Amino acid sequence: MKIIACTLSVLTFFSTALWGQRSSRRADVIVYGGTSAAVIAAVQVKKMGKSVLVVSPDKHLGGLSAGGLGFTDTGNKEVIGGLSREFYQRLYQHYQKPDAWRWQKQNEYGNKGQGTPAIDGNARTMWIFEPHAAEQVFEDFAKEYNLTIYRDEWLDRSAKGIRKNNGVIKSIRTLKGTVYEGKMFIDATYEGDLMAAAGVKYHVGREANRVYNETHNGVQVGVFQHGHHFKANISPYVVPGNPKSGLLPGVSPDDPGMNGEGDNKIQAYCFRMCLSNHPDNRIPFSKPAGYDPNRYELLARVFASGWRETFDKYDPIPNRKTDTNNHGPFSTDYLGKNYDYPEATYERRKQIIRDHELYQKGLMYFLQNDSRVPADVRETMQQWGLPKDEFTDNGGWPHQLYIREARRMLGEFVMTEADALGKTTVPNPIGMGSYALDAHNAQRFVKKDGFVQNEGDIGVHPERPYSIAYGSILPKENECRNLLVPVCVSSSHIAYGSIRMEPVFMILGQSAATAAVLAIDNKVSPQRLPYEKLQAVLLKDQQRLTN
Repeated sequence: MKIIACTLSVLTFFSTALWGQRSSRRADVIVYGGTSAAVIAAVQVKKMGKSVLVVSPDKHLGGLSAGGLGFTDTGNKEVIGGLSREFYQRLYQHYQKPDAWRWQKQNEYGNKGQGTPAIDGNARTMWIFEPHAAEQVFEDFAKEYNLTIYRDEWLDRSAKGIRKNNGVIKSIRTLKGTVYEGKMFIDATYEGDLMAAAGVKYHVGREANRVYNETHNGVQVGVFQHGHHFKANISPYVVPGNPKSGLLPGVSPDDPGMNGEGDNKIQAYCFRMCLSNHPDNRIPFSKPAGYDPNRYELLARVFASGWRETFDKYDPIPNRKTDTNNHGPFSTDYLGKNYDYPEATYERRKQIIRDHELYQKGLMYFLQNDSRVPADVRETMQQWGLPKDEFTDNGGWPHQLYIREARRMLGEFVMTEADALGKTTVPNPIGMGSYALDAHNAQRFVKKDGFVQNEGDIGVHPERPYSIAYGSILPKENECRNLLVPVCVSSSHIAYGSIRMEPVFMILGQSAATAAVLAIDNKVSPQRLPYEKLQAVLLKDQQRLTN
């Protein structure tokens, strides 16, 4: 026993020494991530007088908010408060400048938003915007608050990447070997890598309905709430009607599962492409590497059935551009190709992201050039291309894949369907959500009648906005006592379908930062922070907590 103890002491000494030899940086709060939530969290820490370092795997700030998702999933705009609302107010100010309207006049823009005008003059907010405008707002935040941001810094996800003692993270290390020491840590990534590395329990996939007494979780065969399914009988086989010919690309041979049962499937990802139809600001789609038109044979059969909704989600944003989202039975969502993404290595994630990129670029090329596409669709599609003035270091292609869902923490409080539908009163609210419980398809399979179908598309609208519990951003105290998680929150799959909207991530990022600073000031873990103290600051900062 003495030999073992001595050996452990020596190992501990050398481990500490090795960490100490690395480049080390310190702050009161370490924010890991470059998302909208990460930037807002860092701003709030600074506003409250503490030091903060942002350790961002991303080179560009803002995540999806600056990555193509400009047609904001607003929900009820009245419950978007604090710095989240300020983000949209800053965009309003941007679009009041004449030089912001380079490719069209402001009065030519249709002012359409999701349930609210794009330009809300009364509230002085802009809910619909271009990617570069959003990124500039985040950069302005960083500059005005003198944020120190280390970009392209990836967490070392091995056992060497985190130093933790008695449930407290002491420091994290990146792949470059830099050590970041802090009193509090915030994981504001879409993937929850820091949360997982810290030993916090989480869930991936869909829970069975019985786990949280829900209705819309788990497998949902035959449930069609958005219309993103095959409405006509379409064969999934290479030779129509002949199973022996094999399945077309993207169709799973597996049974979809029993309704209401859980599985490990993830709702589909896509890039929210920003497209332009201005001839002087348009990059034509070229044939991507490895292009195979048969990859899109199912879509050709959808067109042959009479479907004509190609452009229904080419949502207009300023300057003759779009936020292009998935729509219909076969679209930009790449079903079944992301199941391993949440826990995958960095290299594997790069492969998945590249595969999604080639799939979508191939889809655009197919729509513009393949003779199986109706002529009117081809002609209209040929008017669209990637914008020259967006994502200029990436050929007009978005920097960020839309990670709709990855890991979800199992924390102090789990938000469930009933909570997100506003049917309960959650404890210790720190913000509000209001968007539909929205899940995209998770699989494409063969029905018993031999035709193809999608599964997983859910859209259930809450009757009123709902509160989000403080415990949903907190790990269980026995797992980690100085970490807050405002993006991969503690939630069931279907409740996350509403919580996962960008305005809400910014709301929760600000609330997480507030709690982190107050926990430092009160010398307690975030789990033991008196809620009344947190509530008082949130209300002072104009966060909306309850109806």
